Amino acid sequence: MNTFTLDAWCKPPGEHKSMPMGHIHFHVSDEIHLQLEQAETVLAQRQAEREMEIPVDVASLELDLEDSGELDDCHFHVYMRKDFERGQFFLVGHRADDGALVYSNAVMVDQLG
Repeated sequence: MNTFTLDAWCKPPGEHKSMPMGHIHFHVSDEIHLQLEQAETVLAQRQAEREMEIPVDVASLELDLEDSGELDDCHFHVYMRKDFERGQFFLVGHRADDGALVYSNAVMVDQLG
C-alpha cells in the first residue's frame, strides 16, 4: 500500500477559480495500484483517448482532508500528457457538505512502484 500527502485544491460551486485547501492524505491499495498501471497501459495505446477515471471506495483510501470535511464520489483521474508519455493520476471528489470539487496534485503512476 502506498501513502501520499499532496497539496489539495477546492473549487466551490459557482466559483471560477480553485483555492488551495492544505494537504490531502490517502492510501492507494495494491488493487487500485494495478488498476492505475492498467489504465496507463491502455491510454498509452490509444491516440484519441488520453484520460479515464477509476472509481474508488472512500473507506479504502483512509482519506484525511485536514478537517475539511468528507468526500463523496471519489475517483482517480488518470491521464497521459502529450509531451510526456507517462501516466499521471490525481484524486478527485466532491465535498459532502457543499458539493465543492476537491482534488489533489498529480502523481506519476510509476511512483507507485
